[in-house]
This record gives sequence, C-alpha cells and structure tokens, in this order.
Amino acid sequence: MPNLVLFNKPFDVLTQFRAVDGRSTLKNYIDVPGIYPAGRLDRDSEGLLLLTDNGRLQARISEPRFKLAKTYWVQVEGLITPKALAALRIGVTLKDGKTQPARANLIDTAPLEPRHPPIRERKHIPTSWLSLTITEGKNRQVRRMTASVGFPTLRLYRYQIGDWTTENLAPGMHRSLLVDLPGT
Repeated sequence: MPNLVLFNKPFDVLTQFRAVDGRSTLKNYIDVPGIYPAGRLDRDSEGLLLLTDNGRLQARISEPRFKLAKTYWVQVEGLITPKALAALRIGVTLKDGKTQPARANLIDTAPLEPRHPPIRERKHIPTSWLSLTITEGKNRQVRRMTASVGFPTLRLYRYQIGDWTTENLAPGMHRSLLVDLPGT
C-alpha cells in the first residue's frame, strides 16, 4: 500500500527537500524517506501538502485531469461582495484562459489564528475571508482569481485536498497514512 504523508505547511517553507540559500524546506519538518510532494504550495502559502512514495497516487492527486477538489481559506483585502462571489462561482477569465466554476462562500469568522509574521494590512481597509474550492491547478490560480474580481489575496491557506484535511494537524506537523490505491 502506498504511503501518504499529510503535512500542514507553515508560511515561508519551500515545497522541496533540497536546501536553498538557508531557506526552510520540507527537510526541516519531515524525515520520511522516499516520499515526494504531490503538487505544490507556494512559499507564501500555508496549509495542506500531500507527499507520497507512489507515482500513481501522486498523479491522481496532482494531475488536473483527475479534478481532485482543493479547498482554500482565503483572506482578501476589502469586504468581499456577493457580485465577486458570483463571478468566482461561474469562473473568471485570466490571462491563460477562463477558470472552471468554483465553490465560493464567505466565511463569517476568521478560521485561522493570525499569522507570524503578520500579513500586510492597511489600517483603513478591512479584510474578509472566503472559502474557495477549485478542481484545476493553474499557477497561483486562487490569488489571480481573487485579484481578477477586485479583492487581492493577503493570506492563502489550503485546508483540503479530496478527502484529506488539516483538521487536528498543527502547522509544521505531519501524519502518515497507508492508502488503498485501486489496482495495486
């Protein structure tokens, strides 16, 4: 059975094991041999990263053709409007084409503790949180989607990939599972 590692990636950690210019990498947090990331999460993003020792499982998680849903909690600059949420739900046009429809909902109460270091905030501009679920994986897609509807992303946290979440997994911690992969 393939090994799957769920990792709650903190802010400012590179999604690789190889050291780069003294930056924090997966090697600083995970000591499980033979695994590699199934997808990416930018240095300035936080949350769920899946790693595996199985190429077929890695493909099922990361390849867009499998349309595995990914849910993000996004803190944006400004008070998100119903019009902006509606646009995200039908798909927005980016430079590399129109996105697939997303599930987009306002989150009334901040789902996360404040980040260290803190996000960039402007004193007189409020922020709001939304939950955004997508099934594709264009480069920096969530950030580009929120910006395209007039609400730049200040903080991006991936909460869920498929059935896996960061629930009960503190930032910087990981948990290993054995996964039954059909056909193995």
